Amino acid sequence: MFKDKVVWITGASSGIGLSMVRDLDKRGAKIVLSSRSLSKLNEIKDSLENSDKHIVKVLDLEHSENFKQLAVEIVEHYGHIDFLINNGGLSQRSEACETSLDIDRRIMEINYFGNIALTKAVLPVFQSQKSGHILVISSIAGKFGFFLRSAYSASKHALHGFYESLMLEEEKNNIFITIACPGKINTPISTNALNSKGDKHGVMDHNQSTGMSAEQCAKELIEAVINRKKEILVGNKEIKAVTLKRFFPKLFWKVIRKQSAT
Repeated sequence: MFKDKVVWITGASSGIGLSMVRDLDKRGAKIVLSSRSLSKLNEIKDSLENSDKHIVKVLDLEHSENFKQLAVEIVEHYGHIDFLINNGGLSQRSEACETSLDIDRRIMEINYFGNIALTKAVLPVFQSQKSGHILVISSIAGKFGFFLRSAYSASKHALHGFYESLMLEEEKNNIFITIACPGKINTPISTNALNSKGDKHGVMDHNQSTGMSAEQCAKELIEAVINRKKEILVGNKEIKAVTLKRFFPKLFWKVIRKQSAT
C-alpha cells in the first residue's frame, strides 16, 4: 500500500515518529521527515535503506507561519502528498495549580493549533487530489484526564473534536482520518515533557520505560491506516481503561485514582 506513496511525518526524529519512518522506509514509501532538528533529520535520512527517495523539512509546531509553503515545496518535489502523519507534540508533568497559563498555552499551541495548522496546509492538496489520509497521534489522555497532564490531556481532547468533525466533512472528498490513542509507549516523551516551570522534566517515567515498544506501536498504527480504521487504541492493559470509563464510570474513577502518575 505504501510503495512509492508520499508520507509526511512530524516528530520524525524520535519515538513513535522515528519508528514509523523506519517501518515505512522498508515498505517503499517516499518520506518527508520533519522535526525541529535538521542535523538529526539528516542523520536519520542517511541511515535509511532507501535514503535517496526521502527529503527533510525542518518544522516547528510552535511556529506555523511557513506550513503552507512547506506543503507547496513538497508537492513541487513529488507532485502530490498521499499521507500526513501528525505525530509531533509535547507532554507535561506538573499539577494544574502549579502550572502557569503560559505553559498551558504553549502545550495547546504545539499539540493542537500547530497540529491542525499543518492539516489545514495539506488539506487543499488532498481536496484537489480527491484523496488523502491523515493519521493523527492523540493519546489515551485524549479519552480521560490523568495526574500531572491537565494541559496535555486538554490538547489531546481538542484533537478528537477537530478530527471527528473533519472526518465527517471530508468524506465527500475521499479523505480518510485515523485517530490514534497510544497508551504507555517506550519513548522519550516523559523526558521531554514540561514541568511547572516550563523546563524539561528530564526523567524517563517508569510507565514509559515499561510500555510497549515504539516499533510495535508504529507497526500497529500503520496497520490501522491500511485498514482505514477511524480510531485505534495502542498499548498494553492500560488501554482497557477507556472501555472501563465508558461502561463502568464509577469503577473507572475508583481505579484510576490509585494509578501511579509516572
